[in-house]
Amino acid sequence: MQTKECSIEATLRTVGDRWTLLILRNIFRGIKRFETIQKDLGIARNLLSKRLHHLVENEVIERFLYQEKPNRYEYKLTDKGRALSPSLIALMQWGDQWCSSEEPLVKLVHDNCGSLLTHSVKCNTCGTDVKANEIRSLVRSDHNKINIGVSNAN
Repeated sequence: MQTKECSIEATLRTVGDRWTLLILRNIFRGIKRFETIQKDLGIARNLLSKRLHHLVENEVIERFLYQEKPNRYEYKLTDKGRALSPSLIALMQWGDQWCSSEEPLVKLVHDNCGSLLTHSVKCNTCGTDVKANEIRSLVRSDHNKINIGVSNAN
């Protein structure tokens, strides 16, 4: 019996629905105000409010008052939220490759040099790009043993 949940499961519970990922995408792009996010996504106000509240509760974003009477807020990423950047880039690039036959709508460039960005998994020791079929999982089953699983990705 597994007592600790998989980290992917925990991540999906926090940010794993369509609207939440699109809200985060917008905040990463600088669309930070409720009204602007709502208009851009075409999401119902009550649903947007619920998703934003969930992200604030989980410390992925913070809420800042920018206007009083009525109170209006803008949302900014926390360190925890900014750490999702590589995952969102990977999802975007996967979608560009596998879900669209057209040229990508958005390209990401490095501010300092203007070069296009790509997402890859690199070995911490040798620095080489690692393919899915070159990865194996070391799964801790308890404090004394480690089960080794080999990737089924070919």
